[in-house]
Amino acid sequence: MEEKSTAGEVLAALSHALDLVEGQPRGHSVRTSMIAMRIANEMGLEPSLCESLFYAALLKDSGCSTNSARIHKMFGGDEFLAKRKVKYIDWTNPFESVKYAVTTIDPNASVIEKLRKMAAMTGSPVKAMDEATAARCTRGASIALQLGFDVHTSKAIQYLDEHWDGRGSPTHQVGESISILARILCLSQTLEIFVTSFGCDAGFEMIRARSGTWFDPEVVKAALCLSQECFWEDHWKHVNGEQVPLNEPELALTRPLTTIDKVAEAFATVIDAKSAFTFEHSSRVHKYSMALAKFFGFDGRRTKTLSRAALLHDVGKLGVPNSVLDKPAKLTDSEFDQIKLHPRFTFEILGQIRGQERMTEIAANHHERLDGRGYWRGLEAEQLDLDMRILAAADVFDALSAARPYREALPMEKVFAIMDEGAGAHLDHDCIDALKQLYSV
Repeated sequence: MEEKSTAGEVLAALSHALDLVEGQPRGHSVRTSMIAMRIANEMGLEPSLCESLFYAALLKDSGCSTNSARIHKMFGGDEFLAKRKVKYIDWTNPFESVKYAVTTIDPNASVIEKLRKMAAMTGSPVKAMDEATAARCTRGASIALQLGFDVHTSKAIQYLDEHWDGRGSPTHQVGESISILARILCLSQTLEIFVTSFGCDAGFEMIRARSGTWFDPEVVKAALCLSQECFWEDHWKHVNGEQVPLNEPELALTRPLTTIDKVAEAFATVIDAKSAFTFEHSSRVHKYSMALAKFFGFDGRRTKTLSRAALLHDVGKLGVPNSVLDKPAKLTDSEFDQIKLHPRFTFEILGQIRGQERMTEIAANHHERLDGRGYWRGLEAEQLDLDMRILAAADVFDALSAARPYREALPMEKVFAIMDEGAGAHLDHDCIDALKQLYSV
């Protein structure tokens, strides 16, 4: 059977990309799911709710790329750092929120620039948090439904940042009006961050201090049972890069994996939402790749593998800051070095999905060149098969032919003139000729 991974394993692998875009260490979402499932078991949640919670934990940040550009615009500098730092504070406290804003604004900015950014942040910190959270959580909840998960999974993501006392975000729900899964997930993700960053004692001190404000006291009570267990041994193994059991709920193990193509389509929208410069890039590269696959007479299985690779080829870009992705000017050498990491990130993320090794290779090689001067591996022509050459050509074709915020789309004559300059050294002659036949005006 082609697809050996469960739905949970596929989402767990892709959740590492979501961890990157949220500025968290890889594996944060998986470890959050481990904590959430243990709390759910302690509270005696019924199996169907445990399954919903499991998927919500892995998809909780699927809307996070929606607000990356917004946060970069607000604070400047590295939005990953801004996202990471906000997880360590009580952002409902006005003093902590203002201190966070002052210390997070681009450290390389002048005093005048800092003051200008502060003045541009209209409204209260709570309002700013509500707007950013609403965009992220609404999008994430929608993606869960798009993938066929139930309303409990969707609501857990939608209300992830609501707090027991009503001072959470974005709708300020109170107490038991908040989904029980969202209450568990809110505590679990925060506990994971504190334990990983500061140790178990600090994590449990934090949830005790926030019991009755951020967190449901009953959820805190269940979570405190974990403080005396060997549960954290697997946590630290996972932090250190070791493989540990995913502990999928029994119902999740029986879910048929018919959704990998839906997952690829959904994550393509997550990738493209990160930057206005790449809006719908993945879907267009997919379209061009499919047209080339048909042109070259690929069979159904080969086409499907290329389809997935095209949709997910840029998943590693979720690990590149918007300060680099959205820069309209020429990149510095160090900034371009950051860009060159993204195919490697793609390889590392997709490589965790069992049974999709071929897809991973195609996706990760989309910036290789026939002359060996590409990145990240520096592969040469004999190592790049037709499927890889198609994806590379489709990627360049879209980069040249699509409009950008800083320029109009190039005319086809100019697009193909540029591609012809690199024919044989950068791109495959046959792929360029096929694109000309398909798209020349």
